[in-house]
Amino acid sequence: MVATFVSKAGHIATIPLNEQRTVTADWYTTICLPKIITKLRKINPERRIILHQDNASSHTAQTTRQYLTEENVELLDHPPYSPDLCPNDFFTFPKNRLRGQRFQSPEEAVHAFKNAVLDLPANEWNKCFEN
Repeated sequence: MVATFVSKAGHIATIPLNEQRTVTADWYTTICLPKIITKLRKINPERRIILHQDNASSHTAQTTRQYLTEENVELLDHPPYSPDLCPNDFFTFPKNRLRGQRFQSPEEAVHAFKNAVLDLPANEWNKCFEN
């Protein structure tokens, strides 16, 4: 499994979970988010960071909220349930490209996923954020 972060400009980072099967608040705040926040601040140190995430328990945990507050990261609210709002549908594009392929290792699968995400045209990213 991977955690992938994108912006209107495109792919920011894909972080493999390696041996983990689920995203925990501990992994999210000690491994994943620090990498993302560091990368975003390196890209544009003057710009504020606004994060949109779903309501998964690792995202709503007190540990996560406290970490984001300490890092001055703003959160966009995500409705508890809204079938009309599904901004992550763009991941069906890379999944469709990878369907049926076999990989020799998890690293090879992550590499193929990253390439599929990087190959998405800019207009596809923009469509995701217009809604």
